[in-house]
Amino acid sequence: MSGRQGGKLKPLKAPKKGDKDYDEADLAHMQKKKEEEKALKELKAKASGKGTFGGAGLKKSGSSGKK
Repeated sequence: MSGRQGGKLKPLKAPKKGDKDYDEADLAHMQKKKEEEKALKELKAKASGKGTFGGAGLKKSGSSGKK
């Protein structure tokens, strides 16, 4: 027994996973997914640049101006 065996034990390292062999259908699916993510990022960038919708600003409640 060692004198300093307190605390949490470290887990053993898992063996590295080997490279997977992809067929054409898998490669096509991954390429399509990458293109969709890229298009989504572009749309988000465009939408964030426009600002608020309507351009009327914030409405104040209770001040309709009519008496």
